[in-house]
Amino acid sequence: MMIFIKQTINNNGFPDKVVMDKSGANYAGLANINLLLILAGFATMIDILQVKYLNNIIEQDHRFIKKITKPMMGFKAFHSAQATIDGIETAHMIRKGQLSEENIPAYKQFMALAG
Repeated sequence: MMIFIKQTINNNGFPDKVVMDKSGANYAGLANINLLLILAGFATMIDILQVKYLNNIIEQDHRFIKKITKPMMGFKAFHSAQATIDGIETAHMIRKGQLSEENIPAYKQFMALAG
């Protein structure tokens, strides 16, 4: 767990908060990291949110993206994968009504966000 957290922080930066399900091992690992941060003199700690509901919402969105990208057989470059997944997420959010503007059609919302 500690190696995973270190790699994640090195790749993505220090998180403000982490949402997880009721996993005791993950909670203990993050609590240990918070203790190390306190002992090292850092003022910021990682907020640990153990909310099954929020984790389920995130997993549901990931499930949709996995369903779309699985038959694509991978990407050759990171930037093409990122652009494709961003487009899939944006279209899905518009379809779910998370970005809905009543007077703007869905395709114009997508074009405005896709830039």
